[in-house]
Amino acid sequence: MRRNSAVERIVIIGGGLSGLSSAFYLQREAERQGRAIQLTIVDGAPALGGKINTLQRDGFVIERGPDSFLTRKLPILELAKELGIEDELTAQNKSGKQAYILKGGQLHPMPKGLVLGIPTDLDAFLASGLVSEEGKRRALEDLELPSDAPEGDESLGGFLSRRLGSEIMKDISEPLLAGIYAGDLNKLSIQATFPQFADAEREHGSLIRGTQIQQREKAKQPQSELLADMPQDIRESVFLSFKGGLSTLVRALDSALEKAERILGSSVSAIVKNESDGSEAQYTVELDSGELLLADHVVVTTQAFQAAKLIAPLVDASELETIDYVSVANVVMAFDKDKFGVTFDGSGFLVPRSEGLRITACTWTSTKWLHTSPENKVLLRCYVGRAGDESAAYLPDDELKRAVLEDIRKTMGIEAEPLFTEITRLPRSMPQYPVGHLDNIQRLRSRLASELPGVWVTGAAFGGVGLPDCIRQGKETALAALAAPSVPQE
Repeated sequence: MRRNSAVERIVIIGGGLSGLSSAFYLQREAERQGRAIQLTIVDGAPALGGKINTLQRDGFVIERGPDSFLTRKLPILELAKELGIEDELTAQNKSGKQAYILKGGQLHPMPKGLVLGIPTDLDAFLASGLVSEEGKRRALEDLELPSDAPEGDESLGGFLSRRLGSEIMKDISEPLLAGIYAGDLNKLSIQATFPQFADAEREHGSLIRGTQIQQREKAKQPQSELLADMPQDIRESVFLSFKGGLSTLVRALDSALEKAERILGSSVSAIVKNESDGSEAQYTVELDSGELLLADHVVVTTQAFQAAKLIAPLVDASELETIDYVSVANVVMAFDKDKFGVTFDGSGFLVPRSEGLRITACTWTSTKWLHTSPENKVLLRCYVGRAGDESAAYLPDDELKRAVLEDIRKTMGIEAEPLFTEITRLPRSMPQYPVGHLDNIQRLRSRLASELPGVWVTGAAFGGVGLPDCIRQGKETALAALAAPSVPQE
């Protein structure tokens, strides 16, 4: 058992982006306050980074997990600057931004002015072949329908169907938003995913009109000083990545945390609350290796079902059991451009459930991100698995490769054989926020504060699945942990 009563001992369970961000901001804030802390990061994986995993192969930059992040979400840009890697940021290819949706076996460009599936340019929406005339008419009823928002939370799918009709919800919103959550919109909480939709209806009586106003107000807002200092292509890009892949961020955090102890390849089996009878620390963290770690604070950043196993023996953690997870996989294929035989002017396409394909989306990675491929090659990334249809994510490698090739041949007419294929499976990786999620998490955290002071839960399962959301939550947890009053040992 490790003991050093001269410092505050903090054990961080999970070495993904949430855990690394928590550790980074704990270290930085402790230094600012002149406090001595001992950080220990524990993860069952052999390397840090969680789902972030960049493969460098044959001149390609291949993301096995997330591939980018939203520019407008500043926590990741702030962290990049603090780590000194802002010059490694890279923007989308300007000529490869058009996205498509498959409908009736045909690829339709997403109409101009579509904001997360909400039409704001009505002329472009009415001219699109993506939606039937009946679907367009029903969507425009939103401008006249009374606002009948229920009290509290509701499902995202129920909200969109109520305001825009079922066709928009199923054929546009679901495939578009499924790329973020891989979820069933009829089960996802609107307040935990897109509260601005509910705000638009409540404040303006119409989702379309409210979104139009929100967009105009956003355009009038001055750009943040952080973005204003960056190159124009970075400022104007909707999504960003790093030239060497997202693992650039993990390596920079790893370097910045050189003083933190790492225990990798060993999982936490239990958190034990010590008796207040002279014990050196509030908690003992038990590892499956048998090692014991004393801790004044414990930050749990694992998936909800793993966090529940650790916390439930100590306090009611039933809220964590309401968070389901969806399994997905991505299949990356590289081709010779001169043998490819197909040109494409967009960044990729989305696939509604009704199309009956195994893939849920396909990104033309080498078109969207010029840094990812040699000029004479083509790189595609296809996604499989979503709520209610996870079986494809578990197909054997050869069968999954054949299924994906069949789907891209149907949709794009691609007959070339790939130079190589990289398959990444992400079992139980996509948290699903149920209706009432925000209230659930508030209750859980209030209970932890009163019954398990010094134990914190954070990460993608709680307040946002995107990389910037994980960083923001890690920082908030770090500041809260160091601001919390210490609990005296009797």
